[in-house]
Amino acid sequence: MDNTSREPTPDLAEQNAYFPSPYSLSQYTSSKTDFGGADYPGRYTGTKWKVLMVATDERYILMQNGKMFSTGNHPVEMLLPMYHFEAAGFDIDVATLSGNPVKLEMWAMPSEDAAVQSIYKKYLPKLKSPRKLSSLMDVVLSDQNPYVAFFVPGGHGVMAGIPDSREVQLALKWFTRNERFVVTLCHGPACLLAASVGEREDEFIYKDYQICVFPDSLDEGPNIHIGYMPGKLPWLVGERLKQLGVRILNEGITGQVHRDRTLLTGDSPLASNNLGKLAAPLLIEAARRLGDG
Repeated sequence: MDNTSREPTPDLAEQNAYFPSPYSLSQYTSSKTDFGGADYPGRYTGTKWKVLMVATDERYILMQNGKMFSTGNHPVEMLLPMYHFEAAGFDIDVATLSGNPVKLEMWAMPSEDAAVQSIYKKYLPKLKSPRKLSSLMDVVLSDQNPYVAFFVPGGHGVMAGIPDSREVQLALKWFTRNERFVVTLCHGPACLLAASVGEREDEFIYKDYQICVFPDSLDEGPNIHIGYMPGKLPWLVGERLKQLGVRILNEGITGQVHRDRTLLTGDSPLASNNLGKLAAPLLIEAARRLGDG
């Protein structure tokens, strides 16, 4: 394979669909991550509290030029935070909107990273057979909600369906109003748009929140120029969030993470490990506060 080619690679499973170019993958992916361990001496040892992860079940994004971008959830942005949640003592329930399998950008899987590979193998059955989010809503919206955090990993695939989901909207509102954590990164903050569906702008629960998110400037320019995407996205995550009054802290991708109240965000795949390290102690503290009674 010519790793210098900036032409997106055809995905033969769909008409006019494309994976990122070899050159873009040489710039954006690696066989290992920056994972350096996850030791939490005060880890949660009970069984009541868990993390709910909502992942994308969509593979394709229709671009402005009619081409399809073959995407999904970014494996590092999903699996490294999951590793930290597990190290902190929390089991993870996996859901998608449809109940169909989670879609992953396997071209970004770090094949030589032991931590990522171990958590991937452990959760593969749940990724292949997730819960349907709507089937969990009676529990999510109840006083018996067993989740200390609602986690939406990144990847462009989050832009399909999740920002328009009524279930995601209800979950975000419940977690935020009940001081449980919402954790998301890169393009994952597109999920926050669901909280605005059918509501006035002044009712948006994340108005004036500060977040980190993947920069629109990269999606508008370099990601197209190096062939990571086969064209312009149908809309931009940061632009939509700013229109609703969200304040974006980062301009580039440096691994920056941020906490604003119970919303934890990160800027890119580079933030995956940092976000897990930020979240894990907070989830332990939350479980201690909530108790196991």
